[in-house]
Amino acid sequence: MPANLPSKICEVCGLPFNWRKKWKKNWDEVKYCSEKCRKNKKSTSSGSEII
Repeated sequence: MPANLPSKICEVCGLPFNWRKKWKKNWDEVKYCSEKCRKNKKSTSSGSEII
């Protein structure tokens, strides 16, 4: 396994993850380490605020 792969920190779980071949074309847009984290991303407002 190559040692010089770029890595990022997942915006949801906070864990580091490395570049993967499937992200070759859009690495700059990748924010989440997994599909699970992408689905559980923090929503800013769900529209159910109590006033």
